[in-house]
Amino acid sequence: MSSIDKHPERNVIRVQLAHNVALKAMTPAQMAELEPLLVVVDCQKGESLLNQGVHEMEQYFILEGILKRVVGNQEAKEMILRFADEGQMETSYAAWRLGTPAPYSIVCVTRARVAKLPLRDWVTFLDRHPNIKQAFEYEVMYHMSEIMAHTITLHLLDAPGRVKRFLRKHPELEERLPKKELASYLNLSAETLSRLKSRGKI
Repeated sequence: MSSIDKHPERNVIRVQLAHNVALKAMTPAQMAELEPLLVVVDCQKGESLLNQGVHEMEQYFILEGILKRVVGNQEAKEMILRFADEGQMETSYAAWRLGTPAPYSIVCVTRARVAKLPLRDWVTFLDRHPNIKQAFEYEVMYHMSEIMAHTITLHLLDAPGRVKRFLRKHPELEERLPKKELASYLNLSAETLSRLKSRGKI
């Protein structure tokens, strides 16, 4: 864990942050205000950044790698809600605003690097910058809409249809996601996913 100004790759990290979907509208002055609040963390595959049920939450800006948002029940059955890669963000902003525990976990699918800060600090920053807050809240709502559409898709489309929809919407992730993770997201077994590919149905 390192502050940006002391990180050996700080120049690259600053460029990555400037292209993040939640930060790209920021002015240099706003970025200079935000940067001291951020720490950079390198994470291993399978590492949890946020655990479902906790109250202490953070805001994440993805610099490298892929994260997943996943919800589980008491029987340890899990459902992947979304993937996010470089240039995107992850958050539990809605839960923080509502004062409820984190409703899902955020886990590294691959090795990853994120810039993060406590959600309370991020919210304080947003309240000082309404234009950034508006763009950020739009992104949060977009994620929620995409998750709802994905959940409906699992019920309405057959297996080939679910795979084709994913490939159409997220072609950049096809070769980067472990097949087991992609199959889980689509509510398929890894064997079924492989069989669909071998038979030319996707």
